[in-house]
Amino acid sequence: MRYTKLGRTGLDVSPIAVGAMSYGEPDRGHPVWSLPEEDARPLIRHALEAGVNFFDTANLYSYGSSEEILGRALKDFANRDDVVVTTKVRHPMRPGSPNGGGLSRKAIMSEIDHSLRRLGTDHVDVYMIHRLDADTPLEETLEALHDVVKSGKARYLGASSMHAWQFAKALHLQERHGWTRFATLQDHYNLLAREEEREMLPLCADEGVATMVWSPLARGRLARPFDEAHATDRAATDGAYADLLYRATADSDRLIVDEVGAVADEHGVSRAQVALAWLRRNPVVAAPVVGARSIRQIDDAVASLDLRLTDEQARRLEAPYTPRYDFQGVSDSRELDRIKDGIPGYANL
Repeated sequence: MRYTKLGRTGLDVSPIAVGAMSYGEPDRGHPVWSLPEEDARPLIRHALEAGVNFFDTANLYSYGSSEEILGRALKDFANRDDVVVTTKVRHPMRPGSPNGGGLSRKAIMSEIDHSLRRLGTDHVDVYMIHRLDADTPLEETLEALHDVVKSGKARYLGASSMHAWQFAKALHLQERHGWTRFATLQDHYNLLAREEEREMLPLCADEGVATMVWSPLARGRLARPFDEAHATDRAATDGAYADLLYRATADSDRLIVDEVGAVADEHGVSRAQVALAWLRRNPVVAAPVVGARSIRQIDDAVASLDLRLTDEQARRLEAPYTPRYDFQGVSDSRELDRIKDGIPGYANL
């Protein structure tokens, strides 16, 4: 495994992160596609044995069960100082309860302690805001996050999907006040969703912020033929939400997916390896967050690190792309709640 620095920090991370949203007791979150502990532990162990040291979770995932499963597995299979653990805060953990979610000082200070308890550790390596909170002043959130770092409960800070101007504003406020800066941004980016190339990725490159990519395989669409887009358990039950992410013409998506298959055949590798290798061509991408539910998916992700696409192959993969719905714009918490209320089976990210 060849490790990389996370942005301008000295932190070494594997260029693949295992996303633990896939792990959680079914009665705590996603009964169709989340893996219970006995199924998740071998996957976490296999990732560690392959050299992966980067693990991403959130308090929301299966309402804490993901953190519990990940924490116990890392305690049993790894040296805590050798792994990098990220978790997130923002979404309601106690729906209907005052201060049960959001990014107020009270919520952040409460939720970091709950996350540490579930993870079984005294610190997380990266503490991330899961989305913005329109009901809390940004300055309150950023100062509270700074205090979490200064208390020793987090080593670094991260953010997730928002507009580029909002992220620029946050970075400016952190610099102005001498608060701990965001070291990483987790955003939505893949061959079927490239709107981040307009503003966010250039901003991150200029500011030295590394990105972690969620949904790097476009909900599995890039890992299989186009007509099998809903072949996975998650895609089959999360289709309405996924349609929000990938509002493009079927012809455009089909051409891209077909080209992924053609390039995969040329190299004799899986489609997933091609899609992940394409992401790695962008130096601002530190690691895709891979929601592995099988040994093969972990092996594919690791194998993608050795795959080199030619410039001509990259052009072929990119050429069919057409502008599409910019989900990054859905960063206001109230707008997300409206989407959630209107979509059966919606799964928070």
